[in-house]
Amino acid sequence: MREPELVHYRGGRIFTATEPAWAESLLVQGDTVTFAGDTAAAGTLAEGARVVDLDGAFVLPGFVDAHTHLLSLGESLRQVDLFDAADLAEIQARIGAAAAADPAAPRVLGRSWLFGALGGRTPDRHLIDAVVADRPVYLTANDHHSAWVNSAALRELGIEADTPDPVGGRIGRDSANEPDGMLYEAAALGLMRRFLDSTVNDAERDTALASAFERYLADGVTTVVDMALTAEDLGALERAAERGGGRLPLRVAAHWLVERTGRPEEELAQVAMAAELSRRLAGPWLRVTGIKLMVDGVIDSCTAAMKEPFADGSHPGPIWDLDALAPVVAAADAAGLQVAMHAIGDEASDIALSALEHAIAVNGPRDRRHRIEHLETVTEDNVRRLARLGVVASMQPVHADPAIQDNWRAMLGDDRALRGYPWPEFSAAGAVVAFGSDAPTAPHPPLPNMFIATTRRSAVDPRLAPNVPEYALPLAEALAHGTRHAAYSCRAENHTGRLAAGLAADFIVLDNDPFAEGPDSLLRARVRSTVVAGEPVTRRRPGTGASG
Repeated sequence: MREPELVHYRGGRIFTATEPAWAESLLVQGDTVTFAGDTAAAGTLAEGARVVDLDGAFVLPGFVDAHTHLLSLGESLRQVDLFDAADLAEIQARIGAAAAADPAAPRVLGRSWLFGALGGRTPDRHLIDAVVADRPVYLTANDHHSAWVNSAALRELGIEADTPDPVGGRIGRDSANEPDGMLYEAAALGLMRRFLDSTVNDAERDTALASAFERYLADGVTTVVDMALTAEDLGALERAAERGGGRLPLRVAAHWLVERTGRPEEELAQVAMAAELSRRLAGPWLRVTGIKLMVDGVIDSCTAAMKEPFADGSHPGPIWDLDALAPVVAAADAAGLQVAMHAIGDEASDIALSALEHAIAVNGPRDRRHRIEHLETVTEDNVRRLARLGVVASMQPVHADPAIQDNWRAMLGDDRALRGYPWPEFSAAGAVVAFGSDAPTAPHPPLPNMFIATTRRSAVDPRLAPNVPEYALPLAEALAHGTRHAAYSCRAENHTGRLAAGLAADFIVLDNDPFAEGPDSLLRARVRSTVVAGEPVTRRRPGTGASG
């Protein structure tokens, strides 16, 4: 067989996300980096190489989105975007316009509305009925942990006054005990999602997944960790891999969703399914690496598990209490699976860490790579405890954007908001921090995510005051969290996330250098080219904008 072509990338500024942090030249042979260093040394190793002149561009490893939902992201691109709807009237106008634009559509789907846009009003089915009453309307909140639906949607879901709440969820009710149009946690993530999934065919899923791949590659992401994988998600990924001859457009590590059913034997059977998938799917392009557990909800809808009540006096418990969680975590740990636990409230992270301690006690010492997702509020003691246990802190700077913080802060209502999203505390304690987006609960592009990480300012409205600015990070550290450490979070640190000899040639070329031009340039920067396994897969023409 012919030896793969040797390519010499030179004439730019290369951030390697490893030591040494900077290089002048990059040698790539086939799908692998063979050298990262100074141009003089590269020249002695690159005789006969094809030269690619970077023309002063800034190069860094391809971003690794440590927490996303690929298929949901693709599907969301076809839904009514309500993220920047300023008030109830605008939400209603956009829904009404979407319904009028496609009168044959069986239902209207919307996404990303913010509680703060309602100006203190409680979401209610009648507010949607006023503009669309003839068809079901499903509006997923920005956090994706609750949904607002109209009366027709409630009828389609079969939700009536006597419908019981699902395990781990709640159906909102009015003073007469009638469903009010709000679905929380498992009522939205389980009951509603299962129904909507049943209305979508495989061809539509495949199209949605292809859209997600396209967006990610255009914005410089070469690896993702797909959280809460379902059978439908996996089917779409496997079909895409088959069409690609075993290769996907980017690398995917996935965590199988284990749902709380209240029946321990079923929950353990879900772990066994994940273990079987991890044995079957362990390639460089598609891996099932662990399980995902939703320990609690979110702060915006007051479903997170907190040590103290919310400002309105509510004090919900977790979705998974420790007695139910511990045996599931221990079983996954014994099977060699990574356990990723959604834990936003300070009580939820306490429960998650206790479950991991139980697993260690049951299964004995060994190398582990468990994770806790989000950690929006967490005690200082549990920051140190997480670090001692070697648990990865998987966090999303985009959730700290000041533009979406008003309701979040109001629901806490006290000094807990002053310790929101404390990224530097984890690093100072010795923990690995991995950055992701949690798309589609938030925008997926990584460069604005890095802007928020380095400034604590808003990527939506940079004029807003920063959110707890003392938690801002140096740019090199933020980029490492989004590349090298995010690769570590999915056991891929020896394959991608850095630019060093022997690792995959996954990198991106930007049209400006944020180290030279400052963090604000991250909002202007565009990805000129994305390279995956040595192959340029996207090239943006000068002057064109970023996607999404």
